[in-house]
Amino acid sequence: MSKHYFVAASERLLTEHTMQELLRERTRHYDELNKAIDFWLISSPAFLKAPELADLGKKIPQPAAALVSTDQNFIRFMKLRLKFVAQGEFEAPSSNIPDPLAEA
Repeated sequence: MSKHYFVAASERLLTEHTMQELLRERTRHYDELNKAIDFWLISSPAFLKAPELADLGKKIPQPAAALVSTDQNFIRFMKLRLKFVAQGEFEAPSSNIPDPLAEA
């Protein structure tokens, strides 16, 4: 089991130019460092339906999307750069969240 961090919002917000540009920069940076990608953009994230995140999930406009990472600092950075996103964390795999990257 590992800790996952995320920002979630309306799918429209997370697919806008700012998000795409930030993810391109991050991917390029990781390529330069020969570092494995540790972030994923997920449409309709299933983890938002887990009991421990259900209250937060209800506050996010549908259809939702989430940027998930195992790097807490990256998610903090993204929270500061993006507007109108919810931030959270969860452990997975677990009984409530068997696949952290699953789409609903």
